[in-house]
Amino acid sequence: MQWSENVNIKMADTILILGACGQIGTELTQSLREIHGNENVIASDIRYGDDEFVKEGPFEIIDATDREKILEVIQKYNISQVYLMAAMLSATAEKYPQKAWELNMNSLLIILELAREKHIKTVYWPSSIAVFGPSSPKVNTPQDTIMNPKTVYGMSKLAGEHWCNYYHDKYGVDVRSLRYPGIISWKTKPGGGTTDYAVDIYFKAIEEGKYECFLDENTMLPMMYMNDAIKATIKIMEADSKDIQIRTSYNLGAISFTPEEITNEIKKHLPDFEISYKPDFRQDIANSWPQIIDDSKARQDWNWSHDFDLASMTEEMLKNIQSKIISA
Repeated sequence: MQWSENVNIKMADTILILGACGQIGTELTQSLREIHGNENVIASDIRYGDDEFVKEGPFEIIDATDREKILEVIQKYNISQVYLMAAMLSATAEKYPQKAWELNMNSLLIILELAREKHIKTVYWPSSIAVFGPSSPKVNTPQDTIMNPKTVYGMSKLAGEHWCNYYHDKYGVDVRSLRYPGIISWKTKPGGGTTDYAVDIYFKAIEEGKYECFLDENTMLPMMYMNDAIKATIKIMEADSKDIQIRTSYNLGAISFTPEEITNEIKKHLPDFEISYKPDFRQDIANSWPQIIDDSKARQDWNWSHDFDLASMTEEMLKNIQSKIISA
């Protein structure tokens, strides 16, 4: 990938990715394999994903809440780094709150314990802007501020952040985390998040020429193109441990926009595109989240910077979706 030249690459012994078939996990796995070699990156999920993806390198069926199976795979491949990407996202978690809590919390505690027991050296665990809530500042939301999440997903991520910090402070576990904004990609369909409209709108624009949005036209949310999300994830894991000053989770930002703004950008390429609005329960979730994230700590501590704005992301999304449809 274009950004890989700017990453300080250090070869890991072996990497395990839990939840590798998800939206972020799929592209993270592919990028890590480009850097470390297919055989050194073990993909895993609770079920098989795309056949071609599974065949690219080692793949294991793992329930992220099954400690014994995880430990078995860690020992089998001599794993040194674990990326815990398995989670139930915001909108889906509101439908199944107890299952979401069990998956999101128990999987993290299992990995932190295995790191405490020295079975693995470094842990990556993603958090989210969902940790913020109605009382958090909406614009330039700071790294440290009031957090009162109103969703199960947000509560699990906030609790998880504190568990990460606890295991680092008490046991010296090298755990690193980012608060992802909405992630936008053309390769993998999203998996039940509130920001999913910003992916689906591109597909619908090309496939149907119209889209019904579940958020209102003026709902501004922080977003990020997948390439930047992968870049940030690998960059924080390749940073020197002394540069990681925050062990809860770093704010991560790139661009913010509304459904109306993304529509206007799409119309520059597809003038006949039409949008309508029918807000549902996800509107209340979005209203509780920040609009613009202050990620100055990440930029200061480990030199984070993003590459894509709304215009360049839209061009990339439309071009790649069109190519994907033609090739299919």
